[in-house]
Amino acid sequence: MDKPKILVVNDDANSLFALTSLLAQWSGQEGYEVLAAPSGQDALRQVLLHDFAVILLDVNMPGMDGFETAAAIHARARSADIPIIFVTAFLADELDRLKAYQHGAVDFLFTPVIPQILYAKISVFVALAVKNEELKNQARQLSQRTTELIATNQRLTREIAERQTVERQNHAKDEFLAMLGHELRNPLSAISSAASLIGLPGVSVDGVQRAKKIIQRQSQHLGRIVDDLLDLSRAMSGKILLTCAPLDLAALVAQTLETYRATGRSTDYELDQDLAPGWVDGDSTRLEQITSNLIDNALKYTAPGGRVEVRTWQDDDEVVLSVRDTGVGIPAELLPHVFDVFVQGSSTLDRSQGGLGIGLSLVRRLAELHGGSIEAESAGPQHGSTFTLRLPRIAQQAATPPAPAHSAHGKPRVLLIEDNDDGREMMAMMLSGYGYEIEAAADGLLGLTAARAWQPDLALVDIGLPGIDGYEVARRLRADAATSAIKLIALTGYGQAEDLRRVMDAGFDRHLVKPVDIDQLMDIIDSCAQVAVKQ
Repeated sequence: MDKPKILVVNDDANSLFALTSLLAQWSGQEGYEVLAAPSGQDALRQVLLHDFAVILLDVNMPGMDGFETAAAIHARARSADIPIIFVTAFLADELDRLKAYQHGAVDFLFTPVIPQILYAKISVFVALAVKNEELKNQARQLSQRTTELIATNQRLTREIAERQTVERQNHAKDEFLAMLGHELRNPLSAISSAASLIGLPGVSVDGVQRAKKIIQRQSQHLGRIVDDLLDLSRAMSGKILLTCAPLDLAALVAQTLETYRATGRSTDYELDQDLAPGWVDGDSTRLEQITSNLIDNALKYTAPGGRVEVRTWQDDDEVVLSVRDTGVGIPAELLPHVFDVFVQGSSTLDRSQGGLGIGLSLVRRLAELHGGSIEAESAGPQHGSTFTLRLPRIAQQAATPPAPAHSAHGKPRVLLIEDNDDGREMMAMMLSGYGYEIEAAADGLLGLTAARAWQPDLALVDIGLPGIDGYEVARRLRADAATSAIKLIALTGYGQAEDLRRVMDAGFDRHLVKPVDIDQLMDIIDSCAQVAVKQ
């Protein structure tokens, strides 16, 4: 800590020397430093450079007297609190004392100065200066410590919040895994039971047909679960690529609702629609996915006999889709989180609602990819809920004429290259049942041999083959003049944009993601075979 400083201001050189010398005698004992100024102007310069414990200021000085100097010193904020002791040879009357105190004086000294009185007075102010400096240091340390404590508290609060978030996420993931296990075991159990029933002796033809329908229905359900998981993963990582084109959202929604009615999924509900045309630039597959998820969600949480209202309309520069139900509603504490991953209503052992709790998360991400938004509203439990999708509106487009139907062709010969024995056998049986002539191979090299020997019109090639993979099979078929004209369809469990690019770069004509929908496969085989078929 710097020593306290005392400033002596006097225009008389002898008086200045006498006072500074007298004060210097005690400087070592009291621990202060003495500075001198021969005029008011010099005193102001010193005050600009240093902080002082006390100033001994002569009253009668030429130019700037003591009162003016005191006023100038106290006019500056930093030096406004420096105590000033006026030194004068004249006995001050009451008016002079008042004037001095008005200019910031704290005391008077009369010459000749009595050393003991001088020592007593300056000792008090030096001690005060030391105490003030100590208090300032303590205040600085306290402020620094307070800042450190605030930062520590903020860090701890942040860590606690992060830990709670991680715990909530872990809990949500644990619940999700439990739900996933339940959702997978249910259809697998139904498929296993149906398959066992088909093999039982004495089972009726009707029973076999019902068992087959159960296997088909539950297989499709499993496929939807896997698709939802993959779609959410792609959406969260930004790997979903939209294939956008102008479309009428009302027409798309109407088609989706017709599917629900045709399949009987809405039989137990009052399904109302009010669809006004509204054109958007969107991916029809993804927008149908959004619509289906919203309708599924409404049906899932609405008791049979309830009402689901689906509306579309235009609102300024937006096209709006609204799905309102009369179901269980959404609690206020859950409403802000309904679009979070893995969030679902209260879990119960019966899992009557089903699902994985990821549908609405996927809806929000797909809406955002279209430049739109989705919001949920509910008045609370048992008051239903409303989900509102908003998409940017575009100008109405001219109607596109329907594509001409393909002319009839003979059935193409199909080569199936698949390493999974069960998958290969089932696919071959199914294609044979549809009238296709089939040749099958269990790996890539056998597939190349069969292609050269049998000369098929079309090849279904699994990507994950042993030995050489499906990409290499396609490249070799394209490089061989004898097999370069064969239409190639890739069958793979990988459906990201990068996978599609690799498939096309390898020379495939089409790309299908397992499990393959049989109707979609038939359509693609038909479209790929619209060339002269080898007889």
